[in-house]
This record gives sequence, C-alpha cells and structure tokens, in this order.
Amino acid sequence: MGLGATLLAACSGGTAPTNAPASRMRAVPNAGWDAWVANFKGRAASQGISQITINRAFQGAGYLPGVIERDRNQVEFKRSLEDYLAIAASDERISTGKQMLQKHNGTLTRIESQYGVDKEVVVAVWGLESRYGARRGDVPVVSALSTLAYDGRRGQFFESQLIAAMKILQNGDTTPDKMTGSWAGAMGHTQFIPTSYLAYAVDFTGDGRRDIWSEDPTDSLASTAAYLSRAGWVRGQTWGGEVGSVSGSPAAVLQPQTPGPRIAVFRNFQVIKRYNNSDSYAIGVGHLSDRIAGGAPFQASFGPDETGLTLEDRKDLQRRLTSAGYDTQGADGVIGKNSEAAISAYQGANGLPVTGKPSVELLRRLGG
Repeated sequence: MGLGATLLAACSGGTAPTNAPASRMRAVPNAGWDAWVANFKGRAASQGISQITINRAFQGAGYLPGVIERDRNQVEFKRSLEDYLAIAASDERISTGKQMLQKHNGTLTRIESQYGVDKEVVVAVWGLESRYGARRGDVPVVSALSTLAYDGRRGQFFESQLIAAMKILQNGDTTPDKMTGSWAGAMGHTQFIPTSYLAYAVDFTGDGRRDIWSEDPTDSLASTAAYLSRAGWVRGQTWGGEVGSVSGSPAAVLQPQTPGPRIAVFRNFQVIKRYNNSDSYAIGVGHLSDRIAGGAPFQASFGPDETGLTLEDRKDLQRRLTSAGYDTQGADGVIGKNSEAAISAYQGANGLPVTGKPSVELLRRLGG
C-alpha cells in the first residue's frame, strides 16, 4: 500500500525526486483521454457515483503526460540494506522523527492506546512515506488516475482506484482540488491509495471527515495504526531487531547483506510488510522506530563495498566533491545519479577516464 520504497529516489545522493516538477505534470489536450473519460463516466454512474460527483471530479481534470513518463521510467532499485538504512534511518530522519514524536505525543499516545500499534512505528511509517508530511505529493489524483487508467498498462487497477477516488469525493471527505498525491495516486501523510483509504482510513479527530490531506496529520497517523492493527499487529510485541538485542523466539533470522547485521524478526515484521512488501522497507521502519525511541544503531559492520569504500568513505567522497565545486546534493553515502554526475564532471575536468564511479583512488586524489 505504502510507497516508502520510493524514498530511495529522493535521497540526497540519489536520483530525481519522487514527484516530478509541476511543469511536467501539467494537463495537455488529448482526444483519446477525452473519449475514455466519456465512457468511464457511464461506468462510474453504474457503480453508484452521482452525476454531480462525476462532474465535480472531472472539472479541471486532464491528461498528464508526466504521469506516463514516470510510470514508464520507474527504476527498479537494487540498493543494499546498508544504503537503504543510510536513507531510511539517517541522522536527519531520526532527529525529525524524535521531534515529531514529541510534538504529537498526546495524539500518538491516544492512537497507540486505541489500536495497539507502537507510536514510534507509526511515526517511522510517516517518516518513510512522506518525510513527516514534507513530500505528500501535489499531483491532482483524478487526473493522475484517469491518465494511468486510460493508458492501459495497468488500466483495470487504476480504474478501480479512480472509482474509489470518486467514492471518497462523494462521501465528502475532501474536494477535487484538495485531493492531491503522488503521480501514482497515493495520498496524504502516509500515502494511502484510494482503495486502502476506503477500507482503513479513520476519522480520529471526530470532525466527520477522514482527512489525510490536511496539514494536521492526526487522521493519517490513526489510519496507519488502524491499517496495521487490522493486518494483525500484536500489541506489546517488537517487530524484531539485531540478534542479541531482542529476547524471545523469533519467527525467522534474516541476514540481507554479508557482512552485516543478523536480524531477528517477529510477526509484526510481516505486518509492516503488508504496508510495503519489502524486507528492506520493514527493517527500515522497524529500525527507524527503534532509533526514534532512543535505541542504538546496528552494531555489526557492513564492511567496504565492492569498490573498497565504506559508508563513511562514500560520505567523505561526497563532501569532498561538493567542496571542490562538484555538488552531490548531499552526503548520505549513497551513490546515486547526483553523485555519479558529480564524479563524472570531476573526472572530465581533471583528464581522468569518465566512469561516474567512486573509487579509493578518487577519494585519495580528493585528499581523503
């Protein structure tokens, strides 16, 4: 359900941000889309969507070529667990998570009491899904979903999401202009797709609307806890942790990267995977939640990568490149497109073979 894995695309040393610039998400005329929408309106009406809702939903909507571009050019990230955790449990994400836990502690405590899901876990999901609300997405959901449904690659799925979006509007939870999200239609602080919203979102504020789009994250956070609770969260049980740091009999022991920490996981680990079916995502949420709660980092070392550089070496390389005038857009130790471009520019300017790849020799040349 969640899109936390896309945080890899938004890391400082990584690739382009998750949400395309507004200029690439502008609607353009498309006769094929117009014809598809005309037919869809009849299908929506047959599923109980009122004509008023349909008309309001599509007023101002349009075909978004930027959405198709994003859908066609999704990158299948093959990050190591070390790289994933460098992003998911970065110092900044931990620090901001602690601040958000303190700021919303009263609300989060009530959510934890009602749903049984640890408040730190809820905050960690929030942190991975939208950087604590900073990256909720500003793409009009009706335009995005109708564009994807018309395009046809996963037409049936996106049409089902569009029908669900119509139902959300008909229920009065939000308005078409406020229903914004990612290019793929995930919405709010914790990135619910419309069908998941209908099934799990809750009105925790009691104002009569399940408002996950508001600046106030209350309904989003409670909805996340409700989702995890319904998925089988075991109250009072840990998700897991590094072997030796947790007690009890785990369901499994994982070692996603060698060398690296061995991770003991319990039932709640599988529940987190219901949000995003990825071991790295679930470990990222769990470990971030532990760090927000004041826990220690993993003790086992990951060791150097295939280039001979450790995570700290790669951070140092990024810092030194930036200081030399070749901006890597951050120093998280993850070598993504920004870092590769900076390395290539440095190599080209200094008469070196242009590979865009980090190396021990490059670090030494930069004074590391």
